[in-house]
Order: sequence, then structure tokens, then C-alpha cells
Amino acid sequence: MKKDLILLGILLTVAIVMLSIFPARREVVITTSWRFFYEMIMILPAVMVLVGLFNVFVPRTIVVQYLGQSAGIKVVFLGILIGALPTGPLYMAFPVASALLRKGAKVSGVIAFLSAWGCIKVPQEMVELQFLGPRFMVARLILTIIFVIIMGLVVERLVGGKDG
Repeated sequence: MKKDLILLGILLTVAIVMLSIFPARREVVITTSWRFFYEMIMILPAVMVLVGLFNVFVPRTIVVQYLGQSAGIKVVFLGILIGALPTGPLYMAFPVASALLRKGAKVSGVIAFLSAWGCIKVPQEMVELQFLGPRFMVARLILTIIFVIIMGLVVERLVGGKDG
């Protein structure tokens, strides 16, 4: 909590200094910041309720069974599948990822989940197919999946299975 307040203080100080140096940008910065704040206030409570429900109703044993150390490489593929289904901004996925880690999910699966949420969304794939064509969509999708797998394994090795 104290670290969060220190970080907030630093960010506010930087913002005030930047707005003092560039006063012409003040209106744009304030408007954009307000829109983003409003969006978060509208979405984040629902996400927190869902994470709370997940914490209460999904036992740790289930998460460990399907996303834990003993699940092997399939964790990454399950993470990709789970992350590709929902729509919404990526910041909605972070509380879910945190809950997964606390319940015993492997880091590689959580990285795959976050990456898929950001890069592989089923509804967006359909739009990509329509505008960019099947060859483009399939090539990008295959390469994205390959690199998500690699990234999940590398980050897990770097982090050492710790949650942060």
C-alpha cells in the first residue's frame, strides 16, 4: 500500500511538471485521463466481483490440476484458449491472472492467458479474417501462438515459478 502511494505521488508530480512545461496539452491530457478513469470505474467493479466469485467457487485443487506444475505443457494451450475467449481491455485480465497465480497456476499458463487476451480474441479474429483475408489471419495467428508459447516458457524460467 505504501509503495502504491509513493508511485501515485511520483506519477502525479511528473504529470504536474509535464503539464506546467506543456500547458497547451492540458485540456487533452485531462479529458483523456478522465475518459480512461471513467472506463475503469465502469468496468473494474464487475471484474473484481468476478474475481471474488472465482476465488470463492473455484477450488485451488481445480486450478492446480489443470493449470499447475503437474499439468505440463498443456497449461500453455489451456491458457491460450481461456485468454482467447473473452473480450474487453487487457487491464481486465490482470486481476484474473493474479487470482490464477495465487491459486497455483503455472507462470507459463498465466503468460499465455494474458498474451492471448491481448493478441488472440475469437471475435476479433473474425474481423481480421474479413478485412485482411485468411492467409494473413492464419499466418499471424500461428506465429502469435508460437511466440506466446515461447514467451510463456521463457518467462516461467526467468521468474522461476514465483508469482511476482
